[in-house]
Amino acid sequence: MRIGIDYTPAYEQSGGIGRYVRELIAALARLDSKNDYRLFVAGAGTLPSPPGANFTWAPARWSPATFARLWQRARLPVPVETWAGPVTVYHATDFVLPPVRRGTRTVLTVHDLSFARTPEATAPALKRYLDAVVPRSVRRADHVLADSQATREDLIALYGTPPEKITVLYSGVNPSYRPIREVAVLEAVRARYSIGAGRFVLSVGAPHPRKNFERLIAGLEEAARRSALDDVPLVIAGGRTLPPSTKRVKYLGFVEESDLPVLYSAAVCLAFPSLYEGFGLPVLEAMACGTPVITSNTSSLVEVAGDAALLVDPLSIDSIAAALIRVLNDAPTRAGMIERGLRHASRFTWDRAAAQLLDTYQALENRWRPAITPLQSPDG
Repeated sequence: MRIGIDYTPAYEQSGGIGRYVRELIAALARLDSKNDYRLFVAGAGTLPSPPGANFTWAPARWSPATFARLWQRARLPVPVETWAGPVTVYHATDFVLPPVRRGTRTVLTVHDLSFARTPEATAPALKRYLDAVVPRSVRRADHVLADSQATREDLIALYGTPPEKITVLYSGVNPSYRPIREVAVLEAVRARYSIGAGRFVLSVGAPHPRKNFERLIAGLEEAARRSALDDVPLVIAGGRTLPPSTKRVKYLGFVEESDLPVLYSAAVCLAFPSLYEGFGLPVLEAMACGTPVITSNTSSLVEVAGDAALLVDPLSIDSIAAALIRVLNDAPTRAGMIERGLRHASRFTWDRAAAQLLDTYQALENRWRPAITPLQSPDG
């Protein structure tokens, strides 16, 4: 097969979907040396060596915004193969599907439907755009990959997508996420981010309303009032534009990915009471580092956390405070959570995800589908 994949998020984004695409394609390169892969990159400048000998860059100088205007707003049927070349299967990795040539099978990854489930946390202009283009892309795609069962159920409930058209493809945990116990390494990262030597609660993500940091901060303050936690700050890693740090809260902004396993390992726990997540990779990364996790009893976080986390009502400051007190003060609870978390996180690997993805490509290549029109337009 010749397989086209949108690698643009991996090129454009350091975290989130960018990390997802980088990890998945790297695992695919380890697994498959036979098929021919074309990695489409919008807005490409200088590119590194491809991830494998059978992987070739398909760069385009037009920016992602230009392609969005061309393909999704103007609905111009210029096929992505103009840049990627003829492909058997094309995989759109970031919510929207471009026009393709007749006979090209298509896979679309939908990471979450947060813009539909928590609309108040999405900028109005972005929500209007996603409300228009994502359902259209889902309808056009031959197959859809959802990051979680929760996202799969949202696709069925909100868009009426046939269940047999959707496969859940879980993310994995990079082997670099492991318990870090080397004192010098821990001290160096603490010093780099001016964290200090004491206990701290870690949260990961940009300061976005969906991440629910306001209630988390209020929950930590409530926990301090009820218990002896005055010296335990909240450290938030992620985001470019950040509010100023306070005595209770320290914002780190973006951190080097190589520092994340150390931050997880140094933290007394990860607090991740998000209002909605399509997957919630920090939950598994923290568990893989031997760190107890507090997370929400909503969306995908229940299935991702399994039996290894304390689940809270993300809308309840009291619920968040009670979980923080328990994790920080109850040593047997902590020990049990660490043991279950390490075991649970080990089940999620990128190699397993890549094998499932390759099976999806193969199934699409084997499926006969008549070509009715000379080109699939964005209208479907």
